Amino acid sequence: MSWWGKLAGGAFGFILGGPLGALLGAVLGHNLDRGLSGLEAESLQPGEQERVQTAFFTATFSIMGHLAKVDGSVSRKEIDLAEAVMRKMELDADMRATAIRLFNQGKQETFPVEEVIEQFRRECHRRSTLIQMFIEIQLQAAYADGKIDSAEERLLLHICRRLGIPEMLFRRLEQMIQAEYHFAGAGGGQFRKGDAAPSLDDAYALLNISKNVSDDEVKRAYRRQTSQHHPDKLVAKGLPEEMMKIASEKTHEIRLAYERIKEARGF
Repeated sequence: MSWWGKLAGGAFGFILGGPLGALLGAVLGHNLDRGLSGLEAESLQPGEQERVQTAFFTATFSIMGHLAKVDGSVSRKEIDLAEAVMRKMELDADMRATAIRLFNQGKQETFPVEEVIEQFRRECHRRSTLIQMFIEIQLQAAYADGKIDSAEERLLLHICRRLGIPEMLFRRLEQMIQAEYHFAGAGGGQFRKGDAAPSLDDAYALLNISKNVSDDEVKRAYRRQTSQHHPDKLVAKGLPEEMMKIASEKTHEIRLAYERIKEARGF
């Protein structure tokens, strides 16, 4: 049974404590904050998969709400954009409702953003690919309208520093998300000869390489990006199973980018 199935069934033994546990308990209507010291001493270790999945889900949507509010107000458009990200993940009705409630928690003035980030960092236990996916999802939400404002950028850079992601990597991820936004709009669906070609520059950005690299490096970059975003590997590291759709779409777009570069180079 998945972590969500256990939550729905009332099996809370693996639930983390701290601010993430308190947030999730509040939106589910359960007193998960009761006896936190006991929960933290359960036989399951802090890095156990279900616990990490719970932390990822809770942090993802609450931080997304905080990011939307960081400029002082949350517009209808920002709410619509966040819900569009949730639909893209194909969450079921109950999970989507929980995600929206977590998003609303993140908008509150009392939202403990520093504590949430710190606990998420601890729960991830240096799973760099999982942390990178978390930042990619936040960037995807921020760029859902095609741009990011300065307040959102400052907050994302701060989150990256707290999670151990250097600014250089953040900028690369930002370029990849921008390319993904442009690439999806230009290409759309399976790329075939004769279709309107997606941007070649965006294809290189999606693979996180320069257009001047060798063919062998293009192939290595494709394998590297596919491995980093492989849904099964991310789930094994703590991505909730129910959020695999977004990882699957990323690997599909990486494949489209690779095919675009292959056609341009003729190999």
